[in-house]
This record gives sequence, structure tokens and C-alpha cells, in this order.
Amino acid sequence: MQAYTGCSRAVATVNGTAALHVALLLAGVKPGELVVTQSLTFVATCNAIAYCGATPAFVDVDRETLGLSPRALDAWLEQVAERGDDGLCRLREDGRIIRACLPMHTFGHPVALVDLVRVCERWGLVLVEDAAESLGSYYRGQHTGTFGELGTLSFNGNKVITTGGGGMILARDETMGSRAKHLTTTAKRAHPYEYVHDEVGYNYRLPNINAALGCAQLEQLDGFLAAKRVLAEAYRAELEGNEAGLQFVVEPEGCRSNYWLNAVVCQDLAQRDALLKGTNEAGVMTRPIWALMNRLPAYTGCPRGDLANAEWLEARVVNLPSSVPVQETA
Repeated sequence: MQAYTGCSRAVATVNGTAALHVALLLAGVKPGELVVTQSLTFVATCNAIAYCGATPAFVDVDRETLGLSPRALDAWLEQVAERGDDGLCRLREDGRIIRACLPMHTFGHPVALVDLVRVCERWGLVLVEDAAESLGSYYRGQHTGTFGELGTLSFNGNKVITTGGGGMILARDETMGSRAKHLTTTAKRAHPYEYVHDEVGYNYRLPNINAALGCAQLEQLDGFLAAKRVLAEAYRAELEGNEAGLQFVVEPEGCRSNYWLNAVVCQDLAQRDALLKGTNEAGVMTRPIWALMNRLPAYTGCPRGDLANAEWLEARVVNLPSSVPVQETA
């Protein structure tokens, strides 16, 4: 995976949420601090922030990418934050440190990474990419998960390749990768026979049998990605100019998406609900996009900016069947 993504070090974990948790710890996230993320995401993104004792702060997404908007991030920080002489970004109202930025590449479509990197550098935020859904996706020729200090992948049963569960931390440099390995293996120091643990660590290792499955899956990754693009093109062609006005979600300009989940944007909430009801009653499983994280009980009180795009997409996006076709063998 290190060779495939081009990162300096890849460290396997028991699942993608564990990878996110440790990546945020490595980014320096501490209890009481804030991590800026998108409200339009799967709950694991926010849960990993909460595991660190930190609080998510929600900013809007771009409709083109479905992911964290650099413009919205910069505008929100201008409104509520300041960067001190120590280089740290803080909320003006209470001085809480805004430590990191955690975008998620929704359905495998890359966010606007170059602009996001620029905003994070301006405000002194550590960029950690939630690339759980974007294995095989590229932004301007570079694999997602390798633009920030750290990135994470998921190998859950529904991902492009799977180990049953499983995840991975992608580190920009070898030192950070070594720290990731240490923390995910109970912080045990090497010794011929003594048990020496030099800090609080986590039993986040990926079992060998899962890793073996992952290696076999990785050998088929190019074929899986090719099949997903064929499926996405079939959807795009079928929906082009459709009378219902459904808009197929295509990869952003300058990107190559893995099309992990195919999606359409409906004209309004009523059309979305009718599409979900009709397809599921016909035995075709479709699903809405996630409920916004700021609507969940655990995260209703979190800081937030204007979420107009996220709310617009929440009311309109429907996911279509997206599994890689089963290959028949003789």
C-alpha cells in the first residue's frame, strides 16, 4: 500500500476509525481542542475526533466535490478565529485551539486539496485526510491521503478492497509512520523478552488473516477500479438528459475518482423520497446520503459555520447500487 499510494510509510490497523483516531493523536490533537471537519460525512469522522477528547467544528462543503470547501473553511476562520504569535489558531471567543483540519473524500471524489492545503498552511492547521472511501482516487495525479501530514484508509466490507474490517494510516514521513506503528501496537518497546510499554498505546493491529485477505484483494484492485468506472459510465450515459432531471455525480475536474459509491442529485426532497421509496419497493437498494453530523445528538452543540451546501445536498443525494460485478471463473 505504501508503494501504491506513494506515501512514506503505511501502517495497517484493525479498522478505519482506529486509523483516524491515531492519526489525529499524531497530529497533536488534545482534549478540549477543536478539529474542523465537514458535517456531510459518515459518523466515524466525528467519532475519531471525540475519542481524542476534542470537538468537531463544522464548515460547509462544495457541491462539485461533496467534500470540505476551502472557501468555506477560510471564511469561517476569518470570522471566528485568529492566529497568535505562537503560530496556533484559536477561537476568539474562548481561546480554544483549533488544531487540525479533517476533510473526507466523499464517495471517493477528492476534495479541492491544493486550495485546502493552502488554507491550512495560512492558519497553522494540521491537515489529516479521511480517505476511507477513496482508495484508487487521485487529485492532479497524486493519490488521496498523501497531501496532508497523515491520511487514513478503510478496508471495511463495503470498500473498494476489503479485509473484512481493517484500515491503514498513511504517513508523509518515516518518523511519523514509526510513531503510528508504535502507538497501534500497544506502545511496546523492542526487547528480547521483557514487556516494556513506554506510553499509553492501543491494540489496533490488523490480524494476520485479515492482512492476507487484503494482499489478495490488492492484487485485484486495478480490475475492481476499472469495473467501477465502467459502471459509473453506464449510469452517466443512461441518466444524461433524463426527463426527471436527475444529475449524476461525476468526478471533479482534474481528478480521477474511484467511484466507490455512485450517486444522483435529485431536484428536491420530494423527488428524493419518491426515488428511494420506488426503488426499494422494487427490490433495488438505494440509500440517502448521511444525515448531517450537526443533527446527531452527540454533535448538536458543536461550533459550525453556514452549512447551506451540505443541507442542500442532504435533501437531494441518493446512492445507487455500486458493487463491483462478480467475476465468473471456469
